[in-house]
Amino acid sequence: MALSTMSRLCSRQTLQWVNPLRLISKVCVRLQHSSSEFTGGCYDGLYPGHIPTTPIQKALLAVGSGVAALHNPYRHDMVAVLGEATGYPALINLRDQMRNDPEGYTILTERPRIRLSTLDLDKMASMPDGSFGREYLRFLDDNRVTPDSRADVKFVDDEELAYVMQRYREVHDMLHTLLDMPTSILGEVAVKVFEAANTGLPMCVLGAVLGPLKLDSSRLWSLLSDLGPWALQSGRQARCVLNVFYERRWEQNLVQLRQELNIQTPPVILSKSKKRKT
Repeated sequence: MALSTMSRLCSRQTLQWVNPLRLISKVCVRLQHSSSEFTGGCYDGLYPGHIPTTPIQKALLAVGSGVAALHNPYRHDMVAVLGEATGYPALINLRDQMRNDPEGYTILTERPRIRLSTLDLDKMASMPDGSFGREYLRFLDDNRVTPDSRADVKFVDDEELAYVMQRYREVHDMLHTLLDMPTSILGEVAVKVFEAANTGLPMCVLGAVLGPLKLDSSRLWSLLSDLGPWALQSGRQARCVLNVFYERRWEQNLVQLRQELNIQTPPVILSKSKKRKT
């Protein structure tokens, strides 16, 4: 009897030890947070915080972050790592689009950052309803999010491409505002469909394909019948979202900005989320 009990306990411990999700996630987190293993505590000159990685390490990061993000879509740290580990070809394409666009080229040259410290919240709050700045601030308040939650890029081995990824990451909430999508799972999936069609980033494609697995039947039907086709078409026909200097568009009417970017009004209005991003 004692032997049988011990055998069951050992089996449980063994299964827990080899659980692929836990094991791969531990490897991924270790790579993400242990920069001294690769740089000796300092960056190699590409940009502050850069962590050089080998192709094998990037593959581990991609697999581990992908599994962790699928298990919990609100693990934004894992979503960020996945984007950096898999996005090199798409980042080159986005960088080239920015170089060939006057507004995008200005962004690449000036390197603006979107942080609470760079936003004039009082001025934005005083803007009229319907202006892009006022509606963006309303989105942050309604969904209890902050631009400061966006992690810095670490694993992109090119300084300019690292900024392109950082810019994409920091304008994500502005896309929520433009698309009128909350931070619910359905809203995030719809935005990922749009981003996948507009940017070609593999992490967005993966989110658009696997995100629906987290939806219940009614929300899945809403995605497949209305929001998905709308987001896909809007992403394909819209101007590259990285070629917009959003910080200089605060006073522009949101409807006019959507028309300029060729983004259609969503067919379904979703209720605002009260879940805080972490």
